[in-house]
Amino acid sequence: MKKFVFLSLLISAILVVSACGNNNHQDQAEKELPEFVEVKLTATPEHGEINKPIIFEAKVTQGEETVEDADEVKFEIWRAKDENHEKIKVEHAEDGIYRLEKSFAQEGTYYIISHVTARDMHNMPKKEFVIGTPSEPEDPSESKDSMEGMDMEGH
Repeated sequence: MKKFVFLSLLISAILVVSACGNNNHQDQAEKELPEFVEVKLTATPEHGEINKPIIFEAKVTQGEETVEDADEVKFEIWRAKDENHEKIKVEHAEDGIYRLEKSFAQEGTYYIISHVTARDMHNMPKKEFVIGTPSEPEDPSESKDSMEGMDMEGH
């Protein structure tokens, strides 16, 4: 009987120590998780004119810090219902802003996705804008590119 009590106490002690160790590890992992890289994508003006430039900006931040060292920033631009997507690499301008100025020769509804890879994260917000008269927009349920948000690098 003494062996059984001793063995029960020993198993209980091991479980308590293991549980404490797991909590400490979990707390440490939560503290080490970095904040997400946020991207605010803008088009100015959102309703442009043919052959007049539009300024696209991706403001990249992580918490309160501006991200001026992104691994890669690309703007993917296309006219609604068009299979040809133009991808343009963009460099850092200032204060975490990655900027592109571009004109369009054809009226219609357009889309832009900023593909931002920074600090082992990827964020790709999407924005709609119009040049002149809008064309028929894309159906977001049909477009694989309609997903907006963030996932880890490589996905």
